[in-house]
Amino acid sequence: MNDLDLEKLRVPLAMPSYPEGFRSGFACFVGRPNVGKSTLMNALVGQKVAITSNRPQTTRRTVRGIVHRDDAQLIVVDTPGLHKPRTLLGERLDSLVRSTLVEVDVIVFCVPANEPIGRGDTYIAGELAAQTDTPVIAVVTKTDLADKRQIGEQLMAVDRLGEWADIVPVSADSGFQVDTVTDVLCGHLPEGPPLYPDGDLTDEPDEMLVAELIREASLEGVRDELPHSIAVVVDEMAPRADTPPGKELIDIYASLYVERPSQKAIVIGTKGARLRQVGSAARKQIEGLLGSRVYLDLRVRVAKDWQRDPKQLRRLGFDQQT
Repeated sequence: MNDLDLEKLRVPLAMPSYPEGFRSGFACFVGRPNVGKSTLMNALVGQKVAITSNRPQTTRRTVRGIVHRDDAQLIVVDTPGLHKPRTLLGERLDSLVRSTLVEVDVIVFCVPANEPIGRGDTYIAGELAAQTDTPVIAVVTKTDLADKRQIGEQLMAVDRLGEWADIVPVSADSGFQVDTVTDVLCGHLPEGPPLYPDGDLTDEPDEMLVAELIREASLEGVRDELPHSIAVVVDEMAPRADTPPGKELIDIYASLYVERPSQKAIVIGTKGARLRQVGSAARKQIEGLLGSRVYLDLRVRVAKDWQRDPKQLRRLGFDQQT
């Protein structure tokens, strides 16, 4: 997991022209785990670029999604949820979030409408108060899960948490005020040319997106403690040779890593049934992503206590520069 290096991305594209007053820049989503950050980013982009789950701490990397408009280009940076770390991986994820906060043009603090303000929200609000050089937008998410009274009370509670440049209620699932969030964020971006080609929705490599789709499929239907122990690595991915036109096939070999043999048994399931379900669900998503038929081979491996082992973290892509 490499440093964001957002400043390196601020090199304007060699484009013939762009409208006067065009804005471009980065917005970072931050909040405690499972408040709907990834779902909202997908709604803003208009396509799935980050995996989602009802399991906390699903997001483990920064994921960039690109929103194109006639008057602006907004790059949304989704981050892992801020939480009290219990492992070396958790410490690195928290470090990743904090480093991102100082590199973006606007920060989005996400709080769900259907849950009371908690210690995690209060803690993050205090952390964001130190970001005096960057505007912070408070977004009340998941309004489709709350009634009007709850939403109003939550908006007032969020207002009391700190000083915000704007406060916006939104529902990524119903589409309520998604465009308003985009308008507000673009209004806080600096003027400048586009940073990505028109049509790009993310700068994530296909192998990384494929690994995340496999992990998303593996998170469904497993016990609460297991999702944090699953990591996915694409070992090999290439078009199969000598396939006729119109019947192209991409071979993908991937490994799911868990921390203990008992977890391996859970992922595989009785006579391999659980792993076949994961493969079937993931393959459908991957074929939609790549626009091609896919042969997907999944293997489950044990990497003992990988969340606490620096060597294992590096091997699985969570290097020290998080």
